[in-house]
Amino acid sequence: MVSRMFRIETEVDRARRDLLRSRLRDANTAASPVLRALRETRAGREAPLHVWALDAAGGLAGGLVGHTWATWLHVTYLWVDERHRGSGLGSRLLAEAERIARDKRRCSAARLETWDFQAPGFYRKQGYEVVCAIPDYPPGVTEFTLTKRLGNP
Repeated sequence: MVSRMFRIETEVDRARRDLLRSRLRDANTAASPVLRALRETRAGREAPLHVWALDAAGGLAGGLVGHTWATWLHVTYLWVDERHRGSGLGSRLLAEAERIARDKRRCSAARLETWDFQAPGFYRKQGYEVVCAIPDYPPGVTEFTLTKRLGNP
């Protein structure tokens, strides 16, 4: 019987994180013909997608931060300054990100996460559908994952 000893560490280590990400990506690519084929294409490279709205003084009125990968747009953040909420700015930011993803990056779908107190109703009005709900994440809050088909590029 082989006895192995391991030292377990818990500090944040960006170099190890990057190494782990690389090794996991290599293992996933080796295990999945879909990921292997995708890795060699333009769609297989994650590309940032940012859309900003500036007010007349050049201040940040709202913005969307996300990325595209594997023919998907992933919206990470969408925020509109309180003074501009209800003006349609959030819809415009989201529509512009979807347009870029669909028309310039050949994406066919979008995804995002939001909490119950944030904007699930807003996203439903934009054509998104809830595909997952995680209750009590964090405790007392429900997190939703929503998706939308963007149509053929």
